[in-house]
Amino acid sequence: MLRSIKGLWRDEEGQGLVEYGLIIALVAIVVITVLTTMGDKLTNTFTKISNELPDAQ
Repeated sequence: MLRSIKGLWRDEEGQGLVEYGLIIALVAIVVITVLTTMGDKLTNTFTKISNELPDAQ
């Protein structure tokens, strides 16, 4: 019994997958925070660009 518990403790399968999942979750939180914070500025910038594009023709 003790031997099987030690084997499970040393088993590192799936560890990389968990780490990648945590990194993806962290990146998603950062992206959501940035878009929420700068959302209005980005909307105004893209609106300004789209309004000026037809005038360029």
